[in-house]
Amino acid sequence: MPSRPDLLDLLERYFALSPVPDGPVLGVGALDVPVGTPEWPHPARPRPGVGPVPIDDVRAALAAQVEAGLPEAVEWFAERNPGLSQAARSAGLHVDELPLLLAADPLEVLLPPGVRFFLVGAEDPQLATYQRLAQLAFTVPAGSVAGEATATPTGTAPDRMVDPPQPTDVLRERIAAGRTVLMIAVEDGETVAVGSHQPVDVEGTEVSEIVGVATLPRFRGRGMGAGLASALVEHARETAAQVFLSAGDHDVARVYERVGFARIGTTFVAEPAGD
Repeated sequence: MPSRPDLLDLLERYFALSPVPDGPVLGVGALDVPVGTPEWPHPARPRPGVGPVPIDDVRAALAAQVEAGLPEAVEWFAERNPGLSQAARSAGLHVDELPLLLAADPLEVLLPPGVRFFLVGAEDPQLATYQRLAQLAFTVPAGSVAGEATATPTGTAPDRMVDPPQPTDVLRERIAAGRTVLMIAVEDGETVAVGSHQPVDVEGTEVSEIVGVATLPRFRGRGMGAGLASALVEHARETAAQVFLSAGDHDVARVYERVGFARIGTTFVAEPAGD
């Protein structure tokens, strides 16, 4: 495994390149601010190699996101920009700490009995349903199991998809271009979980991030998330040299560590309080 500084360098370049196909990236002081489509927003991040990020740059980046109709968000590695937390809080943002994990050891694909995993094509007629499943699964999360949202503490999260599906054009384009690899878990003919990895060529080295692993509420607690993450890593490693993720919290990180991930750092996520 490369050294941790080398890995963080590689991941910083990954995040600098990832938004480029989706739209313009503005340079706002020490921050890069992607201002592409609201259907696939990217957070502002410190430009690789920059020094401290002042509060004025954070405020200007947030203003650019608001003007573009995008959610206000800034992300960074704690090891690279430790002082940014104070600037973000001073700008009125809430800062969350997410363990940063690398797929280090060969992973066994954990298949719960009766569950099968399938890759999703760009022309899949159920693509909007899979998007809605992910949206539903992450609604009002109170905790996680292997990266999965759980029921709201004030009651049971719904398990039926009743809202209109989200637009799918951007996701279809990303799948067709190979920039999103979407996978679903199916049990008894019903889609019960969804997740993806996002490959990017970083100067000749492919790197991919595992994102959005989510299971419908009534199917949780059976290892579905860990199994789906393992399957995504196995697929990503067919071409990617490094596969990583940011876990939702330390409990989730420990679950991923049991299936072959190793912690290499911390991702800070700053958003308006209540988001």
